Amino acid sequence: MADHLDTDAPRPSTAPPLNAVTAQDVQALAAMTDGRGVIRSGDERLGPWLAEPRDKFAGRAALMLRPQNVTEVSAILAHCHRRRLPVIPISGGTGLVAGQVTAGEAIPDPVLIALDRMDRIRDVSPADNVIVAEAGVTLEAVQTAAAEAGRLFPLAMASQGSCRIGGNLATNAGGVQVLRYGNARDLVLGVEAVLADGSVHHGLKRLRKDNMGYDLKGLLVGSEGTLGLITAASLKLFPAPGEIATAMLAVPSPQAALELLHAMRARLGDGITAFELMAAQGPAFIAEHFPDWTDPLPDRPAWRVLVEVTGPAGSGLDARAEALMEEIFADGLATDGVVAASEAQRRALWWTRETVPEANRKTGAVSSHDVSVPLSKIPAYIEQAAAAVAEVAPQLRINCFGHVGDGNLHYNLFPPAGARPTDWKQAGRAGREAVHRTALALGGSIAAEHGIGRAKRDALAAALDPAKLAAMRAIKRALDPHGILNPGAVLTREGVYGG
Repeated sequence: MADHLDTDAPRPSTAPPLNAVTAQDVQALAAMTDGRGVIRSGDERLGPWLAEPRDKFAGRAALMLRPQNVTEVSAILAHCHRRRLPVIPISGGTGLVAGQVTAGEAIPDPVLIALDRMDRIRDVSPADNVIVAEAGVTLEAVQTAAAEAGRLFPLAMASQGSCRIGGNLATNAGGVQVLRYGNARDLVLGVEAVLADGSVHHGLKRLRKDNMGYDLKGLLVGSEGTLGLITAASLKLFPAPGEIATAMLAVPSPQAALELLHAMRARLGDGITAFELMAAQGPAFIAEHFPDWTDPLPDRPAWRVLVEVTGPAGSGLDARAEALMEEIFADGLATDGVVAASEAQRRALWWTRETVPEANRKTGAVSSHDVSVPLSKIPAYIEQAAAAVAEVAPQLRINCFGHVGDGNLHYNLFPPAGARPTDWKQAGRAGREAVHRTALALGGSIAAEHGIGRAKRDALAAALDPAKLAAMRAIKRALDPHGILNPGAVLTREGVYGG
C-alpha cells in the first residue's frame, strides 16, 4: 500500500520549520562519535541506509551518525533539539511502511541515526528470566544468547537475522509466536531511551509489577522513533521448550482453520505457539520464483495451516499430537497433512511459510496490507474483502496469509500474471481502500504489526477515534516540542503543531 504516496513531490507543511544541517552542525555532530560513527552526505556507504525492502521509497540524509553508547546518542539529540534539526532513526532497515525514510517529506535533509554499533548483550539472568540488550543487537543474536542460557526469547520472524531489537520495539513487532507470547510490547520489562531534548530515561528495570507512575516504556514501544530513541531494553525470557511438534495441514476453508485452532487449543491449551494460515496463491508464487522447492503438500490445497506446538521435556507431546491428528482428520477439519519427523523437516515446513513474503516481493505487489480482525471474524473478513476488491479491481490477484492464531492477516494485491505493478497503481489504491474499509467495518485494525510509518499515516488519521488522535498529538507536542524526531512518521507535522 506504500505506493499511494507521491515521493517525487514534497508534501507542503505549515508546521514550524526545521533547520537545514550546516557545515558547522556536521563538524559538531561528527565530534560526538568516532570516525567509524560518521558517514557524510555523498559517501557511497550511505546508499544502503537510504533504501527500504520494497524499493518503493528513497531516503535522504545530510549526515549519518552511528553512536556507540547512550551518552553519544544523548549529546547528538541535545544538539539537534537546540538547532531544530530533523532526525530519522534507523534500525535494521527491514520496516515496510516507510518509517525509516523521508518519503517525500517537505523537510531539510535529516540527520540519520543508526544504532547498529550499540550491539552489546549487557546481561543475561536466567534467575530473573531477563536479558538486557542494546538496540542494535539483532533479534537472532538475542534468541541465541537466550538459548545459550537455557532460555527462550520468543519474538520470531523471517527477518530475525537482520532486524534489530530497537526497531522491533519501536514498531511493536509481532511475528509468528504472538498467539502464545504476545507482541514485542508484552515482552518488555523496561527500556533505556533518549528523549528529543537529549535527556535519558534510565528505565532498565526487571520488575513484573511496577506501578510507579505512567508506563513510559509502553508509550515508547510502538512509537516508531517519534517520541524518543530506545537504546536498550530489559526483555522477558521463558523456559526453553523440551519438545516441539510441527505440522502443515490442508484445510477446507478459513472457517475450518478457525475451528481447527479452537479444537487444538481445547486439547493442548497454551502449548500452541504458532498457527499460520496460507492461501494457495502464496505457494504458487514460491513455485514460480523458487523452482527447486518441493511443496510439502503437493496437491496444492486452496488453504493450509502451519501449526507448531511446544511442551516441556517428558510431556509426551508427540503422542498427544498424534492422537489429536486422528481426531482432526476424522472430523474433517483437515484433509491432508505432513508432520515433521526431524528438525530438518521442521525447518523445511517453516521455510515455506517464511518465504511467502520474499516470493511476494519478487512478484511485485500493487498494494500490501497488514490488518487484524477479531478471531471470530476472520472467515467473514476473507470472504468480504475478496468481494470488495473484486468489485473495484476484479483483475487483481490476492495473496492472503498470516498469523491467523492472533487475528493478523497480510492481505496483498498483485497485478494479473505478466503485468507490471507500476501499470496497476490506480487499481491498487482502490483495492487498498476496500481492504481497509472491510477490516474497520468488522471491528479490526489497518495496522496490526508493521507500524504506521509514512505509508499508513493518512489512513490512520482517517480511521482513528478523534479523542485518541488528539491525545497522540498532545503527547507528541509534549515530548518533542520542536518536532525533530522522525518528522512525518505516524502523524503529520501540520496536524501536530498547526500552521
